[in-house]
Amino acid sequence: MPATPDNPAFGSVEDVAERFAAHGYIADRRLATTVFLQTRLDKPLLLEGPAGVGKTELAKALAAATGRRLLRLQCYEGQDESRALYEWDYGKQLLYTQMLRDKIGDLTADAPDLASAVLRIEEQDSVFFSDRFLAPRPLLDAVRGEQPAVLLIDEVDRADEALEAVLLECLAEYQVSVPEIGTYTAKIPPYVVLTSNNTRDLSAALKRRCLHLFLEYPEAERELEIVRSKDTGLPEAAARHLVDVVRGLRALPLRKSPSISETVDWARTLAVLGVDELDPAVLADTANVVLKYERDLHRALEVLPRLADPNRTLPEPGHHHGHPHHTGHPHADHHHDHGEHGDVDGRAVRAAMDQQGRHDENYYGAPGAGPTHRTTPGAGQGARSFAAIARRRTD
Repeated sequence: MPATPDNPAFGSVEDVAERFAAHGYIADRRLATTVFLQTRLDKPLLLEGPAGVGKTELAKALAAATGRRLLRLQCYEGQDESRALYEWDYGKQLLYTQMLRDKIGDLTADAPDLASAVLRIEEQDSVFFSDRFLAPRPLLDAVRGEQPAVLLIDEVDRADEALEAVLLECLAEYQVSVPEIGTYTAKIPPYVVLTSNNTRDLSAALKRRCLHLFLEYPEAERELEIVRSKDTGLPEAAARHLVDVVRGLRALPLRKSPSISETVDWARTLAVLGVDELDPAVLADTANVVLKYERDLHRALEVLPRLADPNRTLPEPGHHHGHPHHTGHPHADHHHDHGEHGDVDGRAVRAAMDQQGRHDENYYGAPGAGPTHRTTPGAGQGARSFAAIARRRTD
């Protein structure tokens, strides 16, 4: 049953955590406390943090747990207020005008002059500027709707500051003003969740109206619990190992760190491939599930052997060890030649591999430059494909 002032949405902080978990969202106590306060104080909740940490999913879980309908305003650059508040249905107004042409003729038939006829038509303006012709967008729908709602204003940092200013009235008073009609005020205030990926700073006025929470990547145990809750099919030991690997990747200077949802996708991918135990080869073959930029992938391939097995001993000199692949892998052209060194300290080699900035700009290929010696997906994509893994596992 939707919450009312006499029937709060949640009885306690623990109730929030339990009901969120029942809908597949694992909330720690800090997050559950913030949601509990939001529902009791009727204040919007602003969630900031990197992409993929569960900000949007929280709004969905809140709607599911409270039985409210979910309304979503996806923000983007150049968005105007009509896409957020309301629009007039001009096509419908024109159609009605044509249908009522005869009536308008009757209305003005006995008018003594043009001015009188125009005045009589003006008196009918309210017919065409009424609820009948108003097309509500998410903000107005959340305020004037008969059913309680959760209003998700997603990626508000991508919207222009002009739209941010439009939000202030709605967030402070839960009302929307329509000049031609009047002001709509919510009978049951919506639960408002705003999300931001911090692509720009939000105004102090907007933040002042909201409860604020910064969501970071979760601790290992909580992330493992999230993976478990999604029923990925990956064995427990492999899932725990995968979470440790992902956390290791996030420690790298990547352009985009793996998100929680991508961790879940990786777990499902490995489960589909029938993986019971993680090894460097299978991680490298499927790393593109969580790493979406080529340079990020190259950086990860350097350290995946150590993340997969911290105690792993590197091959003897003369063997390819740039990537954790079997002999004959298409990436075999990328290797470290020790030349005259007869003895190599494996730990020293691994430490050298992890040094940032050890390659110049042309190692990965400078923009506009010609072919260089670098590791590219090239033909290796076939060997790293999911189908190739499946074939190798059935041979």
